[in-house]
Amino acid sequence: MQHPVNVFTGKIRDYDGSRPSAIAKVQVDGELTLTELGLVGDEQAEKKIHGGPERALCHYPREHYLHWSREFPEQAELFVAPAFGENLSTEGLTEKNVFIGDIFRWGDTLIQVTQPRSPCFKLNYHFGISDMSAQLQTAGKTGWLYRVILAGKVSADAPLELASRLSDVSVYDACAIAWHMPFDDEQYRRLLSAAGLSTSWTRTMQKRRISMQIEDNSRRLWGK
Repeated sequence: MQHPVNVFTGKIRDYDGSRPSAIAKVQVDGELTLTELGLVGDEQAEKKIHGGPERALCHYPREHYLHWSREFPEQAELFVAPAFGENLSTEGLTEKNVFIGDIFRWGDTLIQVTQPRSPCFKLNYHFGISDMSAQLQTAGKTGWLYRVILAGKVSADAPLELASRLSDVSVYDACAIAWHMPFDDEQYRRLLSAAGLSTSWTRTMQKRRISMQIEDNSRRLWGK
């Protein structure tokens, strides 16, 4: 099945009270070059936590925006793509039917799902909603990230098409295992077995198994 896609890129800008970010993106048409580090012309402000080979692209389901506009009616006009800083926007693909390790064909390229997007506190400033990142995580409406398996030319005219499915762990399952369950070694092993899981998530799950503790996410969610 083919999924038409809208494509967005962004430049780094400053935010009052927060650190610089490239979350504010604009729609782009025509042919683009996709490298192992993402779309040419797209920027990331803090490369330690954004971007890189295993987080080269961010995808957010367009249908989620109706949910957020209903949750926050006073800010409803903000909830249109690409408000969450996504590079790719579609309808019909969600966290529940996209799986860790899924490989999609896009134009001349192949991209692979590596992890859910881990919401960070910059979303709170971007929307002017103090707990937006936590709300995204709680709802499991996070979107997901890709690595580039095969670089090349892409465009908004080229749909996404699933080429291979390698695991039975949906992006939604990964969110639930990571953030919504008490310590559960069996589920951590299940997530670790998902082919294509990012190194950072593999490291986090393995650290939990060794330490028998769940890490503190407050700095990521609240910037504190």
